[in-house]
Amino acid sequence: MPSPLYLSSQVRVVQKMEEKSNKSHILVLPIPVQGHINPMVQFSKRLASKGVNKVTVVTIYSISKNMPKESGLINIESIPHDDKSPPQNIDPMLEWFHLLVSKNLRKIVEKLSDSVYPVKVLVFDSVATWAIDLAHKLGLKGAAFFTQPCCLSAIYYHMDPETTKVSFDGSDVSLPSLPLLTKEDLPSIIYDTDLYPTLRGLVFSQNINFKKADWLFFNTFDALEKEIVEWIRPRYPIKTVGPTIPSMYLDKRLMEDKEYGLSLFKPNSEICMKWLDSKEIDSVVYVSFGSLASLDEQQMEELAFGLILTKCYFLWVVRATEENKLPEEFMSKLFEKGLMVNWCPQLDVLAHRSVGCFFTHSGWNSTLEALSLGVPMVTMPQWSDQPTNAKFISDVWQTGVRVKVGENGVVNRDEIASSIREVMEEEKGTMLKENAMKWKNLAKEAVDEGGSSDKNIEEFLSNL
Repeated sequence: MPSPLYLSSQVRVVQKMEEKSNKSHILVLPIPVQGHINPMVQFSKRLASKGVNKVTVVTIYSISKNMPKESGLINIESIPHDDKSPPQNIDPMLEWFHLLVSKNLRKIVEKLSDSVYPVKVLVFDSVATWAIDLAHKLGLKGAAFFTQPCCLSAIYYHMDPETTKVSFDGSDVSLPSLPLLTKEDLPSIIYDTDLYPTLRGLVFSQNINFKKADWLFFNTFDALEKEIVEWIRPRYPIKTVGPTIPSMYLDKRLMEDKEYGLSLFKPNSEICMKWLDSKEIDSVVYVSFGSLASLDEQQMEELAFGLILTKCYFLWVVRATEENKLPEEFMSKLFEKGLMVNWCPQLDVLAHRSVGCFFTHSGWNSTLEALSLGVPMVTMPQWSDQPTNAKFISDVWQTGVRVKVGENGVVNRDEIASSIREVMEEEKGTMLKENAMKWKNLAKEAVDEGGSSDKNIEEFLSNL
């Protein structure tokens, strides 16, 4: 018969095993692009604020060295790679990242699982569809995180060339839960079949997540895409969890959450804010095309002189690599009404009282930030999801106007100037501003206590 001492030691072992199994540790794996890392880091902060024992963001060394090892509520784990930087072009970079993660993820999970908090869930970037199989092989649950709106996923779902649910012949497209879409409203990957073939394959392969992932997280909120969410929800385990921007710009419940924590460009913060402070309320046009978009010389020239024509003040973010595209004549006139910087603290700029309009490429992060901060927009989409975002901004959410592209593929200066005036000076601009403020309030409501996104995160965690 076992001694009481032996039995008590066995009980302690079982108790320790049970305690370990009840601890929650979530790994978060974004692809190494700033526009994907930041929203997934913000989601990680929300998870940690809800009492998850440990949340670890896994990223490549060359990215992680620009992030604090412990970014507030979360931990950062580096994937080692050689001294070379990742490939600059998107297709080779995605292939490189796939190989790197495939070689290292098991080691990372085993290393972290030796701790008190064994890994239970891998939240992976929806574009990295291969990650769901890696997760399941390691005995983990897999949650796909979509850094895009639901409307994009609905389009890719219905127009997947592998399943040929809907073919595109150049005419208008009618899809369930979506407005009628023209070619100009569709993601460029739908019809630019030869551009970025690896990316195109991954974009459509996101549909695998609908079949395999245990959860589908979207960086949006229920009220913003009500009809689409209601169409997807009965079919798949969707949870809207956005907007994933720092809490201090929304519900202010996470007091330390004032910034994203990663910026691959150094912002000219002091110059920007001092300049904005000197301007009147709603008098400035803020112009930015994000970290990736690149305009050709002709379009840069038209945009530059379009801004001059408005006679409005403008703050224009022009990355250092783009400056050589600007005409000398514009540079000599710049300081009369404008300030040009290489980068700026976008959230602080959009939240500033002097900013009355955001001239944007309508990337999803920029779009969500403008909606969350109540800023009307002028959209000039370039590629990928941006045309669809622009369609919803102008026609569905009615918080902006979209410039008309000329037959030569260029938006001319008069069109740029008149679109800005429409938002800044005309009666329509008042309506757009009112709508923008409506969405601002609904965005805050979604992430605040008891809001739709807040409840969705709570429900996810209750299932762990």
